[in-house]
Amino acid sequence: MSKVTLGNESLVGSLTPSNKKSYKVTNRIQEGKKPLYAVVFNFLDSRFFSVFVTAGGNKITLYNCLEDGAISALQSYADEDKEESFYTVSWACGVLGNPFVAAGGVKGIVRVIDVNNEKIHKSLLGHGDSVNEIRTQPLKPQLVITASKDESVRLWNVETGICILIFAGAGGHRYEVLSVDFHPTEIFRFASCGMDTTIKIWSMKEFWTYVEKSYTWTDDPTKFPTKYVQFPVFTASVHTNYVDCNRWVGDFILSKSVDNEILLWEPQLKENSPGEGTSDVLQRYPVPMSDIWFIKFSCDFQFSSLAIGNQEGKIYVWDLKSCPPVLITKLSHNQSKCVIRQTAMSVDGNTILAACEDGTIWRWDVITK
Repeated sequence: MSKVTLGNESLVGSLTPSNKKSYKVTNRIQEGKKPLYAVVFNFLDSRFFSVFVTAGGNKITLYNCLEDGAISALQSYADEDKEESFYTVSWACGVLGNPFVAAGGVKGIVRVIDVNNEKIHKSLLGHGDSVNEIRTQPLKPQLVITASKDESVRLWNVETGICILIFAGAGGHRYEVLSVDFHPTEIFRFASCGMDTTIKIWSMKEFWTYVEKSYTWTDDPTKFPTKYVQFPVFTASVHTNYVDCNRWVGDFILSKSVDNEILLWEPQLKENSPGEGTSDVLQRYPVPMSDIWFIKFSCDFQFSSLAIGNQEGKIYVWDLKSCPPVLITKLSHNQSKCVIRQTAMSVDGNTILAACEDGTIWRWDVITK
């Protein structure tokens, strides 16, 4: 278990906005009556940077952000199971570069949809309970990881439908896993966090031959020699309650619990003793009225800024390049009063989308001076 190093006081951001960037509401769409839990821009393919996908109820919907605030619906997928409630969605790619979206939720099944032909490419079966988050490996976008209520994280190849590795067991999470994220440059590494209050860093390095084998496997996917990985390389306890969102920023980690703030911290692993090390909390980004779980933040492509919604329908936009933290702006609208479950920042950070509990999507665009 990592120790939180004392002596270095972390820097807390002020809630007085610098207003160095301002945004205005340019659109609001009522998608349906079911809560929307996820909204994600496509960061994998520059042809589709303006395209985003939402998840809520048994529906996945693709949209295009047009100029002047307009949003056009591109396609929609309704799961055959009316009881499905999708909590998460991620963009992925086939080996030929064709765009996929992978979605999961209460039923524990991950549906991989081939966007080009609007058909299900694969259904990934294996989790014993809800899927809370799906993330895609940006350097190898056929690989996705899934965080589940069944206390495990699974690595899949969406092209072949194979479950490659299962991260669970003796050193694994002890309660629902709520969030996962791949390291941006170290292809073998990812972080997971959950209701057991911990954040774990895992390595796939010694199991990479299984990853390679998943691309060439031609037999029944259920016969693939899926490997269990029981021990992470690092476990951090920087929070004292549920941790529902974690993202790498270089070698640092942004993580959020249910105590109205996001932390930026540095995991310092001990090379020769796996599992040990220290966690140095560097900065704190306050987010008032966000003390319920399943509120997720997002960043632009360059990790210059972060956007997070709260229970009152407000959005806080933090500058990630400044020390101490600077609040760029706080976004509020008199008709936005509902819990914002997830935000999506565009590649350049100039558009912010909010997916809300009341089934609405809000679009904010930067005001150009």
